Amino acid sequence: MRILITGAAGQLGHDLAAHCVEMGDDVTRADRTELDVGDRDAVHGAVGAVQPDIVVNAAAWTAVDACEGDRPRAFRVNALGPRWLREATELHGAHLVQLSTDYVFDGTLDRPYHEWDVPNPPSVYGQSKLAGETEAGPDATLIRTSWVSGANGNNMVKTVLRLAADHPSLTFVDDQHGCPTFTGDLAPMVRRLAVDRRAGVYHVTNQGAVSWYEFVRDVVSAAGYDPDMVDPISTADLQPPRPAPRPANSVLDNAALRESGIPLLRHYREPLGELVEQLAG
Repeated sequence: MRILITGAAGQLGHDLAAHCVEMGDDVTRADRTELDVGDRDAVHGAVGAVQPDIVVNAAAWTAVDACEGDRPRAFRVNALGPRWLREATELHGAHLVQLSTDYVFDGTLDRPYHEWDVPNPPSVYGQSKLAGETEAGPDATLIRTSWVSGANGNNMVKTVLRLAADHPSLTFVDDQHGCPTFTGDLAPMVRRLAVDRRAGVYHVTNQGAVSWYEFVRDVVSAAGYDPDMVDPISTADLQPPRPAPRPANSVLDNAALRESGIPLLRHYREPLGELVEQLAG
C-alpha cells in the first residue's frame, strides 16, 4: 500500500510508519514542519503529489490545557485539518483514517463508553477533536484511543520515570479513569483497519481500566520502585487547578472491534513492562 502519515514525528506516527514499512508499504512521512494540516493548499498539494492509497491523520494539537486558551488554533488543526484531508482524499481516491480521543466524552457515564454513545466534550480540545470526526466524513475510519504512550515523544510513562528518579514520593489523581494504550500495539491495529477501509468509529485501546494513580503505581513498580511511593489526590485538590476539564470516566469499550470479530489489544501491563524495559535499556 502507498500510505501518507501526517503527524509522523509523534509517538503514534513514528511507530505506525515503522510498522507499515515492516509490512512492505510505501510510506511517506509528513511531520508538522513538512505539512501543516490546517493549510488547505498544502494538504491538497501533498496528497496530490504522493497519490496515496491511504492517508492516516495522526496530526493534532494535543496540548489540552493550551487548547483551552487558543480555540482558533485548536480548531484550525484538529477540525479544519480533517476537512482538508477529506477533500483531498476524496479527490484522489484515497481512504482517510482519522485519529481521535476519549476526550470527546464528558465522563459522566457509570460504565465504559462504546462507539454509539453520544459525545459531549467539555473541553476545547475535545470539542475540536469531535469536530474533526465530523469533518472526516462518514466513509473515513475514525479511531478513538486514550492515554497513549510509546518510546518516542512525550507521554505519562516517561514523565513518571523521570519524576520517580528525582523524587521520593509522587502524587496523582485517583478520580480520573481510562485505558492506557501503547503505540507498539495500537499501530498494527490502525494499519489493519486502514487497509480494510473500515468506515465508522472504532475504539482502540489496550485492555484494563485504571485511575491515573493506579497506572502510575504500575509504572513505578515496573521500573523497580516501591508503588507505595505514589499517593492519591482528587482532581479538585490539584494546585494549581488545570485550565481544561477532564472526564472523570473516559474508559473506552472496544465494542465495534469485539462485535466485528477482531481480536482486542493486550492488557496494558504487558506492553507497559516492555516499554519500561526498552526505555531503561
